[in-house]
Amino acid sequence: MSAPRLVDRVLGALADPHRRRVIELLSVEPRRAGDLAREVGLAPPSMSRHLRALREARLVDEESPMGDARVRIYRLRPQPMAHLKAWLEDAERAWNEQASAGGPDRPGT
Repeated sequence: MSAPRLVDRVLGALADPHRRRVIELLSVEPRRAGDLAREVGLAPPSMSRHLRALREARLVDEESPMGDARVRIYRLRPQPMAHLKAWLEDAERAWNEQASAGGPDRPGT
């Protein structure tokens, strides 16, 4: 997936407050899907949809412990956030360059 498309997916996934809370929880340690649902206060089917969105954005990975395919443990993936951070740094640099050029804040004012 191209970097701009990945940034779009990451931003879309992070637009939801429940998904941002999941990211916060996973930044502490990997967790089971059921534990995430309880901590975020969602029913398991709702949590499953949010986790699918986070997987599709490649923000999280899931794995099953050996011997138990029913249990899913989620952990963060660093690569998508690195792409997002690079995009934000580029955007900030462009804004700073425009601001230092002394242009008006709003055209026509």
